[in-house]
Amino acid sequence: MSDLFADIKGRLEGNARKIVFPEGLDERILTAASMLKKDGLVEPVLVGIHEKVEQKAKELGVAIDGVEILDPSTYAEFDEMVTSFVERRKGKATEEDARKMLVDENYFGTMLVYMGKADGLVSGAAHSTADTVRPALQIIKTKEGIKKTSGVFIMVREEEKYVFADCAINIAPDSQDLAEIAVGSAETAKLFDIDPRVAMLSFSTKGSAKSEETEKVAEAVNIAKEKAPELTLDGEFQFDAAFVPSVAEKKAPGSVLNGDANVFVFPGLEAGNIGYKIAQRLGGFDAVGPILQGLNQPVNDLSRGCSSEDAYKLALITAAQALDAQ
Repeated sequence: MSDLFADIKGRLEGNARKIVFPEGLDERILTAASMLKKDGLVEPVLVGIHEKVEQKAKELGVAIDGVEILDPSTYAEFDEMVTSFVERRKGKATEEDARKMLVDENYFGTMLVYMGKADGLVSGAAHSTADTVRPALQIIKTKEGIKKTSGVFIMVREEEKYVFADCAINIAPDSQDLAEIAVGSAETAKLFDIDPRVAMLSFSTKGSAKSEETEKVAEAVNIAKEKAPELTLDGEFQFDAAFVPSVAEKKAPGSVLNGDANVFVFPGLEAGNIGYKIAQRLGGFDAVGPILQGLNQPVNDLSRGCSSEDAYKLALITAAQALDAQ
């Protein structure tokens, strides 16, 4: 396993965090929960009907002895959860609404995190990103000063580590959004021992092309520098000018990055999503995430094409986020 996860495992040794998995009947999640329980670095909590979850695990030959299983329909503190949800939604949900919504595994799991019954949540193996993110935005909400959450991937290949953002959430971010994503992604990078060097990407390098799209990124660079003047950040850059020193020397002489960026902010979701999948499938990078940033408590979203190993790794990252937030 890469140094990224060796470091995280070291931090979690003796500091296990409780991570809830709403998709308790999914084979990949059951396998990941079994691995996590065995390692003792994360305390997994599965959501589902107890008998069905145990039967599924038995059929698969997956050991989940000692793994906590919570069923919304029999949860002892369900009434307390309903009251807490109604208060949190501030008039947007009645008690009747809450009782219907909280039998949904993602809403139930998110409330466990909000109420301090769990430290973080990992979902998305069988649900869409919207199914995972919506409860988080309604219940956990974004940190003060953050308008939108965003989704980043940690791209890992042997000793190499990079952050790609936003590859999961914001379809057409404006300049303010991109600046917020850049600053948040730099903070996420630090969690994983990456000294952030942030490149704001485009199809233009330092005005080599002029359009509404390139000017949006150039403006985002200025906003980000105002928000976090201490950051090593520059743009707008084509990817090669951000990553290859010899190209940077020709296209962006004098830039603080010098072709040595490790945090890449894409101008829109199309580019980000395509970019990380190319790096993953053609470049042989392990794409861990998406890691949701900007929330008050950690909630992370798996791809529906994920493996049990992906779920395992994202749970470790979620636990590390929870540990760091203490």
